[in-house]
Amino acid sequence: MRQRLRDPMTGLLFVLPMLVLFVIFRFVPTLGAAGMSLTDYKVSGEWSFVGVDNYARLLDDPLFLASLRTTLLYVAVYVPLTMLVSLGTALMLNAAIYAKGLFRGMLFLPYVTSFVLAGVIWRWIYEFDGLLNGLLAKVDLGPVGFLEQSSLVLPALAVVSVWKGFGYSMLILLAGLKSIPGSYLEAARVDGANAWQRFRRITLPLLRPALFFVLIIETIGAFQTFDTIYVMTGGGPARASYTLIYGLYEQGFKFFDFGYAATLGMVLFAVVLVVSLIQRRLLDRGTS
Repeated sequence: MRQRLRDPMTGLLFVLPMLVLFVIFRFVPTLGAAGMSLTDYKVSGEWSFVGVDNYARLLDDPLFLASLRTTLLYVAVYVPLTMLVSLGTALMLNAAIYAKGLFRGMLFLPYVTSFVLAGVIWRWIYEFDGLLNGLLAKVDLGPVGFLEQSSLVLPALAVVSVWKGFGYSMLILLAGLKSIPGSYLEAARVDGANAWQRFRRITLPLLRPALFFVLIIETIGAFQTFDTIYVMTGGGPARASYTLIYGLYEQGFKFFDFGYAATLGMVLFAVVLVVSLIQRRLLDRGTS
């Protein structure tokens, strides 16, 4: 009995430092935000309990409903795109014969680049006299306002975020590909399976845990995208890129309405939780 109790306690001691940090910097602030959302907390430190008035205010706020729609639309564009890019680059690196380390480093480099710097660079690329419109002009296509048109701004921002962040997911998927026994693929090749059949029947099912992890972290990251929007559009044009996290920033640090900002944060937390649970349910169903 002592031995059976000692083993779990030993494992707990190893994870205890990270568990303590998680509780202090994640769990406690979440509880604090939940409590603050029930108050009218101001920058002066004064507050009074208002109950669910902030949540009722959300339902009557057209800007909140518009920002929620914009956030969901951005996630719907960004997540599939980054999954495709991450998986595609991981497959190419896994099949590469020469200079794997060099290509891996080059593809991972944008991930360690500052979001602000990436936003400044891509803003120049998207300008009317920028690189992209310069290339379009060579094929007689007129200048396109990527950041000035409401219909194009979210895809344009999603491309920037994918370029900036796909390197991390690529490495996770590459590690998953490396863990697949080569004998499985070789046996399928001997049996006459082509490349697509090997990918669909062997690689993809065995890569499912890594894909699920990447899907969850990329979804959470998409809901929390702020830096790129702040630097490149400021929520415009005409609030076409005004997301929930940007609205939280404005309410908290522009209007100093911390109670309402905390309410937006709790709604964002709930939306991310529900979407993540749905994703897990669908993926588990696909596995079974």
